[in-house]
Amino acid sequence: MNNPIISIIIANYNNGHFFKDCYNSLISQTENNWEAIVIDDASTDNSLEVIQELISNDVRFKIYQNEQNLGYQKTLIKAIELTTTPIFGRVDPDDALTPYALEKSVLAHKQNKNIGLVYSNCIFCDENLNELSIQKGKQVNEVIFLNGEISHFATFKKHEYLKTDGIDTFIKRAEDQDIYMKMCEIAPVLYLDEDLYLYRLHLNGASTNTNVEKAKFWHWVAFIKAAERRNINIENLFVDNFVNRKDYNNISIKLDLLKKSRLLKLLNKLGLFKAYDYL
Repeated sequence: MNNPIISIIIANYNNGHFFKDCYNSLISQTENNWEAIVIDDASTDNSLEVIQELISNDVRFKIYQNEQNLGYQKTLIKAIELTTTPIFGRVDPDDALTPYALEKSVLAHKQNKNIGLVYSNCIFCDENLNELSIQKGKQVNEVIFLNGEISHFATFKKHEYLKTDGIDTFIKRAEDQDIYMKMCEIAPVLYLDEDLYLYRLHLNGASTNTNVEKAKFWHWVAFIKAAERRNINIENLFVDNFVNRKDYNNISIKLDLLKKSRLLKLLNKLGLFKAYDYL
């Protein structure tokens, strides 16, 4: 095997029963000059044994195990540090890639030397990896983007990634959005209108069921941190994107009229309308 040109990092915790699909998608790639860094985060099931058995005959896979559970973000950081290639990308053990994912991503990086991040469309699938819908990406030219324009499959030029402060272990469930925004701050990013990633929806998924609202919360934490770094008014951004501007202006006008009301001012002085102070 030649020196690999792209690393795939896989952080596993109790998802070994899904890993076969991930494994098969990697060995079926049209670009085969890759390495896979697999780290098991002290799983409590038989994940390690399942993964080891699958990859045992392929030297492109390197597997490690944390002595204790570090959590997803710290495990990703460790995996990135172990990569030996100029480009890396993440695949979760319960997900998979379409056959041309690595080839198209690597080619895009080679053809665009100034690009730090390449990303594609994401195919949402059921538990058996049957297609349900496609999340289309979008070319972004802003540091902050609110609607998941950057998504899987995302690949990074490592030397550009190292210019950021890396994955933030404070941000849960949205560490990907956080690092995407950081990458936008240091280099141009490129959208490939290709369906390259199979995202499995299942009961224990990071962004399914009760985790959906938690994921939205952590996305906003990432937005706020990006706004602070770039001196962007996040309050105006929220109003512009999530509040109907006409309704907002109408409410503001009505509040101003109430504040100017002599009657309400008088009632407030008499202690009969204490809510005036909050208008």
